[in-house]
Amino acid sequence: MRVVIAGGGTGGHLYPGLALAEELKKRDPRTEIVFMGTGHGIEARVVPREGYTIKFIPAEGFVGVSLFKKGRSLYRFMQALKESYGYLREIRPEIVVGSGGYASLAPLVMAWMLSIPTMLLEQNTVAGRANRLLGYIVKSICITYQDSMAYFPREKVHLTGNPVRERILKGSKSSGLRLFSLGGDLFTIFIFGGSAGAESVNRAMIDALQYLLDLREDIQFLHQTGEKDFETVRDAYRSYGYTGMVTPFIYQMPEAYAVADLVVSRSGATTLAEICVTGKPSILVPYPYAAANHQDRRLMPENLRGLVQQ
Repeated sequence: MRVVIAGGGTGGHLYPGLALAEELKKRDPRTEIVFMGTGHGIEARVVPREGYTIKFIPAEGFVGVSLFKKGRSLYRFMQALKESYGYLREIRPEIVVGSGGYASLAPLVMAWMLSIPTMLLEQNTVAGRANRLLGYIVKSICITYQDSMAYFPREKVHLTGNPVRERILKGSKSSGLRLFSLGGDLFTIFIFGGSAGAESVNRAMIDALQYLLDLREDIQFLHQTGEKDFETVRDAYRSYGYTGMVTPFIYQMPEAYAVADLVVSRSGATTLAEICVTGKPSILVPYPYAAANHQDRRLMPENLRGLVQQ
């Protein structure tokens, strides 16, 4: 069987696609899987490391940008349609799966035009614009939260949860301690703000270090900062004399979860799924500018949310 998985841009859209690919290969090693995404998203560097082929198409966001950028986005979409046509005619997949993000739009539209079966993965409580549009043409939609059922034709929807890579559960603590140069007898706090890091989380952690000095001999940190804040955060830990590892990006997430005694992170859908399956205690900091505030919404029931806002 040949499968195309289209999407990415962020880890939240990419890793469910990788989890699906992993499961398909586990069930039938002969399955051929090709990813489609952008050259500037996380998929460009992660997918090849995972051993899969990736085809690049142009894609840019349309919502919340200037009129000029909207025009450029539409032009890129037309380009992506043409390139998707060429790739799909070359690969001839039995199904095209969209894992979310603007990179999934053109491949799934072209698959629909070519009468190739299509499926959509929706990770969030509030469905994104691209997925809402695609919901009208795809054959089936797999959702994580029941709340998002309202955004799609009911007869197409399946409540499946968010796919998680099986090896997230198989991380070795001893290997992780060696990999990240951590001590085995210290309480380990794992901090990350999503695949690109989070400036406000990084800044809050820097501010908090001065208040944790009494615990300095008992704790250590594993902190994924993103590229922009890496040097600033690393220097802050060094200036206070803390033990740990600061890095722009972590590819070995199974080992990162394995060494963690506490996780401090954004509340992205894929992050929540991974925290749940690993059973790690966590402090979650919802991204305040997420579309329709979906990171906050998935943490709190509707009846309680109103009371808190009051």
